[in-house]
Amino acid sequence: MTTPVALHDVQDVPTLMLALGRAARRAARAVALASSDVKNEALRQAACAIRARADEILAANAKDMASAQAAGATRALLDRLMLDRPRIEAMARGVEDIAALPDPVGKVLEIFERPNGLKIERISTPLGVIGVIYESRPNVTADAGALCLKAGNACILRGGSDSTYSSGLIHACLVEGLRAAGLPDAAISRVPVRDRAAVGEMLKGLGGTLDVIVPRGGKSLVARVQDEARVPVFAHLEGIVHVYIHAGADLEKAKTILRNAKLRRTGICGAAETLLVDRAVAKTHLAPLVKMLLDADCEVRGDAQTIDVDPRVVPANEEDWKLEYLDSIIACRVVDGLDDAIDHIETHGSHHTDCIVTQDQAAAERFLSEVDSAIVIHNASTQFADGGEFGFGAEIGIATGRMHARGPVGLAQLCSFKYRVRGDGQTRP
Repeated sequence: MTTPVALHDVQDVPTLMLALGRAARRAARAVALASSDVKNEALRQAACAIRARADEILAANAKDMASAQAAGATRALLDRLMLDRPRIEAMARGVEDIAALPDPVGKVLEIFERPNGLKIERISTPLGVIGVIYESRPNVTADAGALCLKAGNACILRGGSDSTYSSGLIHACLVEGLRAAGLPDAAISRVPVRDRAAVGEMLKGLGGTLDVIVPRGGKSLVARVQDEARVPVFAHLEGIVHVYIHAGADLEKAKTILRNAKLRRTGICGAAETLLVDRAVAKTHLAPLVKMLLDADCEVRGDAQTIDVDPRVVPANEEDWKLEYLDSIIACRVVDGLDDAIDHIETHGSHHTDCIVTQDQAAAERFLSEVDSAIVIHNASTQFADGGEFGFGAEIGIATGRMHARGPVGLAQLCSFKYRVRGDGQTRP
């Protein structure tokens, strides 16, 4: 079983991390030049190893779960941390799905010719070395490693201390795949120490060897990365996700969508955290929606009108409109139409994922156009905010910024581009 390295086994954390960065930089060239067949073979063999070592992974996960429970972890964190056989199979299948996707490296994005005869192509290229810092979810180890590899990048993975043993075993499976395909182990590296100083070293850039950092975790982690990083960051802020029940919403459809959006899995970033109900349908829709949630053991924190429909509703305070609960809790308020709903989302949201439920196509188009979130949805669960559901195979996270990568960060978002210019003796006057 892969175990974390003790600090006395290395000279010091900065030295260890610099060595990881330099090894990853060397590996990045080999991966960038690797053929699709070689990368795909590495991923298929990694998926086979995940299945073959499922018992070991479960045993490692049991250790992580026991430690988390002893530390008083919340139900939501335990759900994110927990692995079972279906989740392990889904992880292996996800790696295979990434292998089956078209290779994004070398794709011709644009071709044009200048009046002087120069022929110019814009070609997709790997980013280089990607640092991924994440918490809790051990499956991110497989998703991130596989995506970075398929996109021609090397990566350095730093998972949370709560998933140390699970992530270690999954990483070992990825390395088995690399070796089977003849790629360097350092193509998918993992920080082997729990010391938080390792994160600080990554944020400094590891001596110029890191090209980008992707944080995936809670608000405090992302805030630290954004504050301290000296390399570009694909920001993934918390998912303050809204479901807006418009005046034109069908009640039964609204109940189905809301239940799934909030309760299918409460601990994922696409889970709904705020319910907005249009005042025009509050008399007919608010009580049934709130009752459905409460009967499913979901706490509802509401405004005055929401409190009036059910005595079990807890009064909401101003902070509730800005909280990512990641639990069976939802905030609810009545809004005065589409403009008020959009204003609430813009004021309190995190630009992650927001949904409108309505049969009014004109209202839906306004919502989709005017809500400035990475993902906007009409008449479907917010839990579709996922790279796998978008057909990306998997994702490293949901980028909520406005540059380069936005929404699910999949293969295409892990590539940059270069220009190839072909001439025939042209010179510039």
